[in-house]
Amino acid sequence: MNERTAAGTGAPPSLTPDAGRPAIKAKTADSLWGFLFITPQLIGLLLFSLIPLVSSFVLSLMTWDGFGERKFIGFENFMMQFKDEEFRIALVNTLYYTVLTVPTGILLAMLVAIGLNRVRGKILYRLIYFMPNITMSVAVAVVFMWLFNADFGLINLYLKEWFGIEGPRWLTDTRFVMPSIAILSIWMGIGGNMVLFLAGLQGISASYYEAAQIDGASKWQQLRHITVPLLSPTTFFVTIMTIIGSFQVFDQSFVMTSGGPAKASYTMVFHIYETAFVDFTFGKSTAAAVTLFIIILSLTLFQMRMSRRWVHYED
Repeated sequence: MNERTAAGTGAPPSLTPDAGRPAIKAKTADSLWGFLFITPQLIGLLLFSLIPLVSSFVLSLMTWDGFGERKFIGFENFMMQFKDEEFRIALVNTLYYTVLTVPTGILLAMLVAIGLNRVRGKILYRLIYFMPNITMSVAVAVVFMWLFNADFGLINLYLKEWFGIEGPRWLTDTRFVMPSIAILSIWMGIGGNMVLFLAGLQGISASYYEAAQIDGASKWQQLRHITVPLLSPTTFFVTIMTIIGSFQVFDQSFVMTSGGPAKASYTMVFHIYETAFVDFTFGKSTAAAVTLFIIILSLTLFQMRMSRRWVHYED
């Protein structure tokens, strides 16, 4: 009976229990090698991200000047921040900056990517547009301080010579200081977002456009009904990253205006910096940082939920 069973199965009964062991061992070995290769990254994530994050939450519940003893005070730091006028000014300015930079920056990056996707020598143009993205923000801010100078800056000079317009005092007028910083940030961010949009465009199959051309669709109709919908996953990712970056703006306002004039360019990260390293109230500063983290996290989760209505993935 055993011989027939063995003949029917094609293998001796004594070998059947061990048949899957080599595959299991190979899978275990692959898993171990995978964990081995990601261990350095996991250690870095633990030491430089997770532990500081947890420490920040703990410190936000304490009062500490950086040198003395820490004292637990609960949520008092958060209550003090919500009552602090400078915190409210920083939050409003950051929201204003976000409104100025995010829609304009995303639209310009998309248009540039669509244009570059249709021209020859796109590698050279891609390099030219991407160069501001890898330039140090402090160096760019110093150059733009000269460009925006109301007395001898090139922008006001060209406005007067070409259009006969007396240019504003970009960095010393409360009405123009935040738009000035926004212009700098948009110029720096176009290159990175443009590369992402180019990658998304090159992932769209040419068969869609060929079918649309056969049906007589115009370029505008192809852009509206094919490019924009199929580019929505990339747009979604770029939107999230751009909003996160806009809430973390600091270098530009620190170098160009030091938060002025009259705190018109005083942002959330600037408030966190000043509260910590000028006032030496690290508990309040950390509470502001945690609040900023919660705001960014809430906006990201809201965008991910709303994305179901407008993000279309190619089948």
